[in-house]
Amino acid sequence: MTTIRNIVLVHGGFVDGSGWRGVYDELTRNGLRVHIVQNPTLSLADDVAVTRRVLDGLDGPAVLVGHSYGGVVISEAGAHPNVTSLVYIAAFAPDKGESVSTLIADPPAPPILPPQEGFLFLDRDTFAASFAADLPGQVAAFMADSQVPWGVDALGGSVTEPAWRHKPSWYLVATEDRMIPPPAQRMMAERAGAKVVEVIGSHAVYVSQPAAVADLIREAAI
Repeated sequence: MTTIRNIVLVHGGFVDGSGWRGVYDELTRNGLRVHIVQNPTLSLADDVAVTRRVLDGLDGPAVLVGHSYGGVVISEAGAHPNVTSLVYIAAFAPDKGESVSTLIADPPAPPILPPQEGFLFLDRDTFAASFAADLPGQVAAFMADSQVPWGVDALGGSVTEPAWRHKPSWYLVATEDRMIPPPAQRMMAERAGAKVVEVIGSHAVYVSQPAAVADLIREAAI
């Protein structure tokens, strides 16, 4: 069996790629080459283009990983020929024509504040409970205060042809997630035919449980 050496990590909304540090450390310790995409999260088209540029620069095949909204990005960008498999970490896994906006219409949306000049933020007072309940309070507070504005256009960007229909996928369900309800995660994972693991963790499971996330990524790389 051949092990894929390249791993590409795609962050979600309200955060940047620095949250992947723990997962990065776990994977690079095993000799994997990890690339972290810094998406502007202004529109799905832009984020897919940024991700594809990273994939274009690789020297071989890769596992493409997305957290939260990053799952939408990898579903669209994953058609790239360098992508062998997809890993969804508490992520949206939309079908053709779906977007974050359509997927959060039912069940109710998490505590996202009304748009401000075309951008979205999470309510700072409920950020920890909603996004990062299993992180130390100081860490969650820093994440709340360093939020990246999430473009309304990114939420409305729909997938044209989901890569999971043509490539194998894995899915980590965060059982204590209060942003994307676990039942919704399980539904999307089943629909995608993904291999599923469940981890007791918040939406920020990629920060709080980096070893478990890295284990699933390594499995997808074999």
